[in-house]
Amino acid sequence: MKKRISYRIGQLQELMQSLETKGKHIDHPMKQEGTEQQKTFYDDAVNVERRNKVKAAMVHAWSSYEKYAWGFDELQPQSRSGVNNFGGLGASIIDSLDTLYIMGLDEQFQKAKGWVTDSLDFNKDVVASVFETTIRVVGGLLSAYDLAGDSIFLERAKQIADKLLPAWNTPSGIPYNAINLIHGNAHNPGWTGGASILADSGTEQVEFIALSQRTGDPKYQEKVENVIKRLQETFPDDGLLPIYINPNSGHAETYSKVTFGAMGDSFYEYLLKVWIQGNKTDAVKHYREMWERSMQGLMKLIKKSSPSSYTYITERSGSALIDKMDELACFAPGMLALGASTDDTDKSAEYLSLAEELTWTCYNFYNSTRTKLAGENYIFNEGEDMVVGTSWNIMRPETIESLMYLWRITGNETYRDWGWDIFQAFEKQTRIDSGYVGLRDVNSGEKDDMMQSFFLAETLKYLYLLFSPPSVIPLDQWVFNTEAHPIKIVPRLDSVPNLGVQQDSQQTEQVKSDQRSRHGRFETIGRIKNNILERTKHRERLLGRKEGRKLTSTDI
Repeated sequence: MKKRISYRIGQLQELMQSLETKGKHIDHPMKQEGTEQQKTFYDDAVNVERRNKVKAAMVHAWSSYEKYAWGFDELQPQSRSGVNNFGGLGASIIDSLDTLYIMGLDEQFQKAKGWVTDSLDFNKDVVASVFETTIRVVGGLLSAYDLAGDSIFLERAKQIADKLLPAWNTPSGIPYNAINLIHGNAHNPGWTGGASILADSGTEQVEFIALSQRTGDPKYQEKVENVIKRLQETFPDDGLLPIYINPNSGHAETYSKVTFGAMGDSFYEYLLKVWIQGNKTDAVKHYREMWERSMQGLMKLIKKSSPSSYTYITERSGSALIDKMDELACFAPGMLALGASTDDTDKSAEYLSLAEELTWTCYNFYNSTRTKLAGENYIFNEGEDMVVGTSWNIMRPETIESLMYLWRITGNETYRDWGWDIFQAFEKQTRIDSGYVGLRDVNSGEKDDMMQSFFLAETLKYLYLLFSPPSVIPLDQWVFNTEAHPIKIVPRLDSVPNLGVQQDSQQTEQVKSDQRSRHGRFETIGRIKNNILERTKHRERLLGRKEGRKLTSTDI
C-alpha cells in the first residue's frame, strides 16, 4: 500500500513539473522503424486556414439547422424543414455539442446546452434504436460532460440510459435492438428474423462503462460487459462473428454473413477501444485478446484488385468471399493504426502497413468518381479494380476518420492533403444555401434532401482534428466512440475497492466528486497543487489500481 501511495505521489509530482515547464511546442509520438520517437509539430499557416474553413462549414451547417429544423433530429435542407428519424430527441443538437465545444463556438454551444437543459424530453411514446440512441445521445451527452463539466449533461445521459436498460433483459443478456421509451417494451426488428445485430449489440460498451465510471453506479457497465462475456464463450478461432446473434441463446446465427461493413463494423472497433478506455490493464485484457484474434481473421478477408492492386476487405458468406467493400469499412484503417500504436510486438508493423494500404484504397473510393465523393460501397471485379455499387453518398466520416488516425500516428502530411481534397469535394458538391446535402448518385451529382446528424458529429469534427495539432483531444487521453464523441480515459469502476450495490451513499458521492474534479477542464494549476495530497488519497482509496495510468497535464 505504501509503495502504491508513493507511486501516486510521484506521478502527481511529475504532473506538477510538466505543468510548470510545459513549452509551446507540441510533442507527438510516432512509430518509426519499430521505435517510439518524438516529432515536434508546429501549427503551420496552411492547416490553420484549412481548419478555419472546416469551422466555417460547421457554422453554416449549424446555422441552417438552427434556422429551419431546431429541435428536430435532422434538417432536410432542400425542403428547409426538420424531420425526426431518431425518436425526436434532437439528435443533431446532441451530436453537435462536442464539435461546437472543440471548435470554440461558444455561443452555439450555450444555445445547444440550453435546449438540453430546458427542452430535451425522453418521455416519448416512440420506438428508438438502442444502438443509435446510445452512440448519438448517451455518447454525445457524456462527451459534452467530459469537455465542459456541466452536470446537466451527465444527468441527461443517465436518464436516457435508464430508459434503454430493459433492452438487455433477455435470456442471454444480448440486448434487443429497439425499445419503446415510455413503456420499456424491447424487441428486434422483423427483418432480422428475431435476431439481434452484432454491431447494434456490441457497440454500447464505451458509453455505458463511461456512465458507470462517472456516476459510480455499476449497473450500466455490468449490462454491456455481460454481452462481451457471452460472445466470448463461443468466440470463433478466427475472431469473426456473423452479423446476427440469437438473443435467447447468445449464439451467432451462422447463416448470416461476416463483414467489417454495415451491421458488423463497430463491434470490432469497440473491442480495441474498451481495452484502451480501460487503461490496458488485466481487467480488460480479454478485449484486446479478442480484437487480436479478430484482426487475424481480418487478414484472411484481404484481397487485392487488378490491375492496380488496391487492397480491400471482402465479406464472407459461409466459406465464400464476396468481393464487395462498404465505405463504412473504411473505419478499419484507423482502427488498425490505433491498434498498432498501442502494440509493442511484431504485429504492430503488420497492422500499420495494412492500415496504410487500406487508406489508399478508401481515398480512391473518393478520387475515382466524377464528383470526387465515394459511393456507399464498391464491387471489385477481375481486371476492373473498383466499381461503384450503391451509388449514393450521405457524407459519411469513415475515410476521414482513418486519415486523422493515420496522420496522427505516422506524421505523414499526405493524409492531411487527402482529407483536404475530400473536404473540397464536399464543399463543391454538397453545400447549398440552406445547409449540406448528400448525393443520390456520385456519378451524376444528383442531390438528396438530408443533412445527417453524423455530418456535424463526425465528418466535420474529424476534418477539424485532421488539421489541428495532435494536442487537441490527444489519443492517449481520450477514446472516440463510434459517433466520434471523445470520452475521457479514466480509471475503470471495477478498480474501486468495494464499489457496488452495497456501497454507502457517502462513498458514492466521494467517487462522483473525484470524477468531476478530474474532468473539469478549467481547473487551474494552482488548484491542482493545493489538492495534490487530497487527490492522491482519493485515487488510492477509491480509484486506485495496481497498474495505474500515468497522469499528464491534460488531466486538469
